Amino acid sequence: MKQAMSSPAFMDTDTLPLRGIKVLELSHMIMGPITGMVLADLGAEVIKVEPLEGDNTRRLKGSGIGYFPVFNRNKQSLAVDLKSADGQAVVRRLALQADMLLENFRDGGLAQYGLDYAALSGENPGLIYVSLKGFLSGPYKQRTALDEVVQMMGGLAYINGAPGQPRRVAPSANDILGGTFGVVGALAALHDRARTGRGRHIRSGLFENNLLLVAQFVAQYQLTGQAPQPQGGERKPPWGVYDIFDTTDGRVFVAAVSDAQWRAFARRFMPPQWGEDQRLATAVGREAARAWLVPGIAEVLKDWNTADLCRALEDAQISFGPVREPHDMVNDVHLRQGGALLPTDLPDGGHIDAAALPIEFDGMKAGKRHDPPGIGAHTRAVLRTLGYDEAQVEAMLAAGTVRG
Repeated sequence: MKQAMSSPAFMDTDTLPLRGIKVLELSHMIMGPITGMVLADLGAEVIKVEPLEGDNTRRLKGSGIGYFPVFNRNKQSLAVDLKSADGQAVVRRLALQADMLLENFRDGGLAQYGLDYAALSGENPGLIYVSLKGFLSGPYKQRTALDEVVQMMGGLAYINGAPGQPRRVAPSANDILGGTFGVVGALAALHDRARTGRGRHIRSGLFENNLLLVAQFVAQYQLTGQAPQPQGGERKPPWGVYDIFDTTDGRVFVAAVSDAQWRAFARRFMPPQWGEDQRLATAVGREAARAWLVPGIAEVLKDWNTADLCRALEDAQISFGPVREPHDMVNDVHLRQGGALLPTDLPDGGHIDAAALPIEFDGMKAGKRHDPPGIGAHTRAVLRTLGYDEAQVEAMLAAGTVRG
């Protein structure tokens, strides 16, 4: 009998690994905000600088409606007119006190405000400056990009689509992973700063991230001379049993990739002669037999219901997954009991269950300390910590330099 896992606890604020680190975030959309959110979840104090009207993603609808709610928890909001001299002075003062600055402006776009790395690092040599860009060094460096742009030009949409029909990967995979690599670079620089006392300028690129996502297909071509075919058409898995099978009430993906897994699968689900068939004894043999192997398995599994099949596959230690839709995740018992879903209230009164970081520290997750902030919700408090008195704060609010 399997022992049930206890639900992981959430870490206290004073045990979060990045407590005491101050981060200034000047970003929008996804790649920059997720970088800030990861650092904030890990305990950093993240101040998000927004224009007076707020981050544009606050107003997105349709498939973009989740951008701001999902990627901006645990942050403070400072709404400021960055085009004004007083607004620039506020942000510069923050930057000179920060451990890290995150930005995803066009390349060199912050130089006009005196907020580029060269200008800031002279006065704050320990500053770790993280630039989230479309492209790293090379002929494309000055171009702007979006996730879908690099998916198209980087082969990801091709390999994900059907022949002649490139299709983007629906999640913002490059934005999310590119932001995560921005965090990796920032933490590496933070470690190095402990020895040298100096920060670094970190750049993370969407296009280069996309290359990593398709690297296995690039290697396949280089090693075999055969161009990989789009995966959205006829699938050609590398294993004999690596498929979606219909059940009486749904569908289940089943993967028996090793010889031991195949033997366990055959013993539990197939007639005895299947397990004894030498044509199926090896992974190479099973892959060659897919034309009759997969239909044969499908004929057996179609009479199972999904719940019973999943239990039987788990007992046999076979990899499996019922085919579900994204919104089904909010009712997943593992995610619910494991603390992977964070109840989140939004500034407009809405509510979502957001995804926690997929990390545990000594069995505990870094959870949510603060809901996504309203526009300028922390403007007054941030200005006071910078030394502005009440009259100065009110004057800036009246002048439209800041909003709070």
